[in-house]
Amino acid sequence: MATKISAGPSDGAEPTDRSRALFARARAVMPSGYTRDLVAAQPHPQYADTAAGCWITDVDGNRRIDWVNNFASMIHGHGHPAILETIASQAARVMNAVLPSEWEVRLAELLVERIPSVDAVRFTNTGTEANALVTKAARAFTGKTKMAKMEGGYHGQFDLLEASFQPGTEAGGDPARPVAVAHNPGTPQSLLDELVVLPLNDIANARAILRAEADKLAGVILDPWRLQGGMVRPHQDFIAMLREECTRLGILLVFDEVVSLRTSHGGEQARIGITPDLTTMGKIIGGGLPIGAVGGRRDIMAVFEMERGAGKVKHSGTFTANPLSMATGYVAMEMLTPEVFDRLERQGDRLREGLARIHRDARLPGAITGDASFTTMMFTDRPCANYRDLATAMSDGLAERLQVSQGLLRDEGLFTLRGNFIGSTAMTDDDIDWTIAAAARALPPLGRA
Repeated sequence: MATKISAGPSDGAEPTDRSRALFARARAVMPSGYTRDLVAAQPHPQYADTAAGCWITDVDGNRRIDWVNNFASMIHGHGHPAILETIASQAARVMNAVLPSEWEVRLAELLVERIPSVDAVRFTNTGTEANALVTKAARAFTGKTKMAKMEGGYHGQFDLLEASFQPGTEAGGDPARPVAVAHNPGTPQSLLDELVVLPLNDIANARAILRAEADKLAGVILDPWRLQGGMVRPHQDFIAMLREECTRLGILLVFDEVVSLRTSHGGEQARIGITPDLTTMGKIIGGGLPIGAVGGRRDIMAVFEMERGAGKVKHSGTFTANPLSMATGYVAMEMLTPEVFDRLERQGDRLREGLARIHRDARLPGAITGDASFTTMMFTDRPCANYRDLATAMSDGLAERLQVSQGLLRDEGLFTLRGNFIGSTAMTDDDIDWTIAAAARALPPLGRA
């Protein structure tokens, strides 16, 4: 069960009522009480109080292993001494200023050295900003206006690229030639007309679409590791086709590695041996603070150069490349050596093997999937090669099984989200074994159900 500890003072409410009391206050000042949709929970969310290492404690005193790590951004867990020391020392020097800092240069140098596609870097504040900026860069470099993405792909909350993130299967039209579907009401049709939607892992149809749209298509963006939270994996031969066609047709290939950068020392592009033209980054490169970045070939990144007057792409921002994010990002990334990534991979394998054993013994549908520090529970026997397959599986009961499993795991002291386990360097083998033992208590009832 989740470990109970004494919580700090809050609202004068009893310990078990503090999250409920906070949520009542939140509903009075925020729509439905939330700022982030994905933290919504019934009857209310648990509010964070403290966190240390791989453990997080809510205001009601429930202590759980954190397998969400703020959507993969906290690769060193919570409160790493080197990161805390960096924040304190840099905050005492300068938190933010209009002047650049040495940390900006150092973090850029690290990324250029480490990521195969990156010759130069431009920083932003979030992954969403990075993907909006890379769209501008692709258009400026090619002189074309359209962008292509995978149906079901997530690239932040930029209205062009968030279209067709989770469309209804009927609204998406022909699965061989999906149409762009607005993610939010009021999205102009003129904007949707600038988006080309590709069917993931369908080589023949995706190739045909690229060739038909080549004269207007500036770039193709995809997460090379995952679709829909890791539940669908892009096939390597499909990505290789994209690389081949983009080169032949004069289209820029963009890898969104905001999440997948944590799969290896050089990101997913280094793992699979396919180099894009541009890469967007975020999450782990900030050491736990807000950040984003665009990097790529020097000739493409030249759209930002100002030696001969204003660059083709104008880009700034009050908090862009702020010294705190730059400093913590550099320290966090420097600690991520190849040996550390090897350890995260070994621990991921240990977790996947343990969960797979529980899966088999409990006769649960589906399988345990994942790589490196990502593990996903797939409670469906339906093959999921693209978004349409996954949407069908969700309607067949996968969504309900994921929701129930999340509650069962939470009751055993595990903080997970949507069937995902995302590791951190703060975890030990004992923490992995503790997790497996907790899952062995939690998951069998789901199989019987």
